[in-house]
Amino acid sequence: MDKIIKILVFTDLDGSLLHRDTFKFDEIKDYLKKLLSKGIYIIPNTSKTENEILEFNNELGSSLPFISENGAAIKGLHLLNSNLPEELILSREKINIKKIFVETVPINLQNKCKWLSEMNKKKQSLVFGLEGEKLKMALDRKYSIPFIFEGTKSEKKDLFIFVKKKGLNLQEGGRVINLTDKVNKAKALKVFVRFFKKNNQNVKTVAVGDNYNDLDMLKTSDFPCLVFNDKFTLDQIPINNLIITNKPSPEGWADVIKMALVKINKNY
Repeated sequence: MDKIIKILVFTDLDGSLLHRDTFKFDEIKDYLKKLLSKGIYIIPNTSKTENEILEFNNELGSSLPFISENGAAIKGLHLLNSNLPEELILSREKINIKKIFVETVPINLQNKCKWLSEMNKKKQSLVFGLEGEKLKMALDRKYSIPFIFEGTKSEKKDLFIFVKKKGLNLQEGGRVINLTDKVNKAKALKVFVRFFKKNNQNVKTVAVGDNYNDLDMLKTSDFPCLVFNDKFTLDQIPINNLIITNKPSPEGWADVIKMALVKINKNY
């Protein structure tokens, strides 16, 4: 049995590692590189598209494996071990997902869903906080369909229940709701770890998030970490051994990681 602890850090990006408004992470870039140099694996696990994450990798200057579109696809396992697959697709494509939605969801609820793909560029830019090429990458989705819901809380609850019954999922982040297949960040994390453990038995997982669609991922990890988000509170959703910070991203990301590593008896 491998006695060396392998640490996998699964992290949301927007609002967790990246600044909520500027999407920058300059303040912690050197720290990220230090962690990677120490053999800690950092795996973006985010609602972002493949191209957006590849752009993040480019800005970091490292080829990180990642999970895109809220658990729909795992890319780059082979970067950790050449015997592992290059990609694992866990979702149906968005055309099939949208077809089920349109054919089965009551029309009164459908009318409350304002799809980003049908908005003009100005509205899309306001929702995502992005422009130009970055906006184009955010909209280039293969497995998920972002929208704004303009109904009541009760109607939104009904929509979530109905979609779940049809074998689909709704994932609510800070800016939009994403219609997806029956996938999420937690399921993808489990698949990733299962493959990784084929060669490394002593694995510890850290998960970092800041919003609703991160909660299942946090609950699934050994060391769940919550970065401060003034628009989100846990309310009555308990997570055991939760590590929290009062700092927002990106500094808050480094803060919770340092606390998690101390718990794992590492001090980076």
